[in-house]
Amino acid sequence: MRVILFGATGMVGQGVLRECLLDPSISNILVVGRSPLGSTAEKVREIVRKDLTALADVESELRGYDACFFCVGATSAGVTEADYRRLTYDLTLAVAQTLARLNPEMTFVYVSGMGADSSERGRVMWARVRGETENALLRLPFKAVYIFRPGFIQPLHGIQSRTALYRFFYAIIASVYPVLRRLAPKYVTTTEDLGRAMIQVAKSGAPKRVLEMADITARVPAMR
Repeated sequence: MRVILFGATGMVGQGVLRECLLDPSISNILVVGRSPLGSTAEKVREIVRKDLTALADVESELRGYDACFFCVGATSAGVTEADYRRLTYDLTLAVAQTLARLNPEMTFVYVSGMGADSSERGRVMWARVRGETENALLRLPFKAVYIFRPGFIQPLHGIQSRTALYRFFYAIIASVYPVLRRLAPKYVTTTEDLGRAMIQVAKSGAPKRVLEMADITARVPAMR
């Protein structure tokens, strides 16, 4: 399987990349991002673009892929709805529309978030914009589109958030995560399990197009 990964430098994207590297069924990984990843892995190739919506001159390099894992995320803290929409809806749809045209047999897997508002009419700004983004993606002419709505994600294997405050928070939670997993399995996951579930869905599909936390957990394959 040949895959494209957007957002590989973020916490979720790092987890997905790790699992793609470990999966023998994935032969090629094209990483598209704003900053260099610097990977020396044999099956990784990179395209660095300051503007991820400007892909016209590299379209030939985006053809022939089986799946896309879209892990680009933006925080809604301290930004206007217009700015959040530009970073979330506009960016995601610009990329997805291009890929749908170039790879109609592609499976597109989008990382959204628990609480996204599919009605597009709720009071919570980020949830409303995420829901609108999800709905627009589901209308695109891909082979399949799957929306992942994870809750709390605990980073593993040395993966870290790029935000210092979040790194501090995750370090504290790490010691009690096993307890959280037992007490609230419908609300928590790890970068490892999320990445493995996304790959599994890209390979085999899922009975639902929008996967909440319980659905995500159910798609995590048995340990290698």
